[in-house]
Amino acid sequence: MRILLTGGAGFIGTHVSAALVDAGHDVVVLDNLHPSAHRSPAPTGDVVVADLRDPAAVRRALAGIDAVVHQAALVGMGLDLSDLPEYVGCNDLATAVLLAAMAQARIGRLVLASSMVVYGEGAYTCGRHGPVQPGRRQVPDLVAGQFEPPCPQCGEALAPATVDEDAPLRPRSVYAATKVAQEHLAAAWAYQSGGSVVALRYHNVYGPGMPRDTPYSGVAAIFRSALAAGRAPRVFEDGRQRRDFVHVSDVATANLAALDATGSASGEPFRAYNVASGTPTTIAAVAELLALTCAGPPPQVTGEHRAGDVRHVVASPARAAAELGFQARITPQAGIADFATAPLRG
Repeated sequence: MRILLTGGAGFIGTHVSAALVDAGHDVVVLDNLHPSAHRSPAPTGDVVVADLRDPAAVRRALAGIDAVVHQAALVGMGLDLSDLPEYVGCNDLATAVLLAAMAQARIGRLVLASSMVVYGEGAYTCGRHGPVQPGRRQVPDLVAGQFEPPCPQCGEALAPATVDEDAPLRPRSVYAATKVAQEHLAAAWAYQSGGSVVALRYHNVYGPGMPRDTPYSGVAAIFRSALAAGRAPRVFEDGRQRRDFVHVSDVATANLAALDATGSASGEPFRAYNVASGTPTTIAAVAELLALTCAGPPPQVTGEHRAGDVRHVVASPARAAAELGFQARITPQAGIADFATAPLRG
């Protein structure tokens, strides 16, 4: 197939592009080379440099295309709420322009890069009340070092559980809100156009080519940058936050599986999948493994916190395994140890 890959010059996009080409697809990469992801000059020889918010450019890029793999997005926590218009423009307006052009061109297959941030505080169980959804963590509690969310009914400590794709969407940051909006726009497009969407909810993606330390970087890259400068990785809260770290090569494989699934006989125009390793890891454990492998200073647990951060988000990968045939091959232990010496993007 001839595939339009948006954001294909970025961290995840370059790995997805390589996987698509290796699978025999003809790939057209469109990227606006946003400075948050491309602080140093990026090669543009095989990249259509254009902004998805430009309808004419998008229509030109879609000529002769069979399917779209939409990776382009401004990611991460950003600096503050002054980033809000840029996030909405890059993520939601750009997606709306793309979907409108796809409808006009009668292109009906879309793979959408979404994120685990759509779940907010993940899933929890209370010993007395069973599955519950905690409220937003309060700043006074965080300042006092009380990081675990309590049961909203009895106030007792909760146990984190795995979150599946049917969990309610409760975004806790601007970025998360834009990813939920992308999903809703894509679902509306699918129902109205007769198209098909597979949304991949990436968990914590890491691997070669991650951007170096920026406000938009993932935590693994931030730790790597600190160690490269001879500094101890700074671990927020108490470091016991649980996440699922999934290697970028597995994410690329998931995109291939999703592309095969679009237009299938599943009967649902929009279907979401967790893309995760299935092995929970604490933030402190990631920092410790990187520091050990790099022979750097041990992590410093600071107790700091950030607005919009959630405590635990651990995925169930069961649906992706059952319906896409996708299972991550690289364990966090092996992948993070390898990432300690992997090249980063400048």
